[in-house]
Amino acid sequence: MSLLCEGRVAIVTGAGRGIGREHALLLAKHGAKIVVNDLGASTDGVGTDAGPAHEVAELIRGMGGEAVVNTDNVADFNAAKRMIDQAIDTFGRLDVLVNNAGILRDRVLVNMMEEEWDAVINVHLKGTFAPSRHAAAYWRNLSKEIEGPVYARIINTSSVSGIYGNTGQTNYGAAKAGIAAFTVIAARELVRYGITVNAVAPQAMTRMTLGLRERTQEQIDEGHPRRVSPAIVWIASKESQDFTGRIVEAGAGLLGIAEGWHRGPTAEPIEDPSLLGPTMMDLQARSRKNAGMNGMDLD
Repeated sequence: MSLLCEGRVAIVTGAGRGIGREHALLLAKHGAKIVVNDLGASTDGVGTDAGPAHEVAELIRGMGGEAVVNTDNVADFNAAKRMIDQAIDTFGRLDVLVNNAGILRDRVLVNMMEEEWDAVINVHLKGTFAPSRHAAAYWRNLSKEIEGPVYARIINTSSVSGIYGNTGQTNYGAAKAGIAAFTVIAARELVRYGITVNAVAPQAMTRMTLGLRERTQEQIDEGHPRRVSPAIVWIASKESQDFTGRIVEAGAGLLGIAEGWHRGPTAEPIEDPSLLGPTMMDLQARSRKNAGMNGMDLD
């Protein structure tokens, strides 16, 4: 097996369990040195437990790899800087940042509490921004120092709940849609330094999705989190230098790219709003329907 990430240094946030754990293990299997970040909170963001992060780090060392543990809160701006610094101080460099940490506080809009909104937006959206901001600054300075590209990677975690929309997840979906937009914009900003920015919308069974609906054993096996990770490892490698600004769907028998917003039908502007009705309804009729959770047009 070719080692795609040999010698590269990667941070994986939320790496103690689920998808993040599989990312960290497969990256290590492909030769990357790993900073295993995990606060150890419950699925709704309550509590801390360093145990899962230490377990993953031990597994990596047991297979002959190198790993250190970080239990900082990725949504804390200063703590995110410590995490980036830890990777550089420990391994001498940083090449890959996988922003994967997340929580759920599902509730329909009319019942959602302010703290349920704030908690989810904070972990997902700020928890993507803060580590990315510090990593990007490090790579920009390094690019100027070496007068060339740094071949660095930011890999974010979006969701079909954000890019397509899922009932009961206005907070989670808004955060994940924001991450998709963040990805596209950051990719445009950072390409000059040799930094690519992509996102993955996983299709997987994790502790965050258990109990949402009944599944067959075959679906459970197909939806194992490890099936998402090959895409992460390839994007993390130097092979992907010309792949950026994309939202990749991966896992559960699927590998694809979600295409972003494009302008649809247009009409001549009308200044009198009382005359707009027929035109607006015609535009709607000629527009492609919004996608359902399977990425296809709603019926």
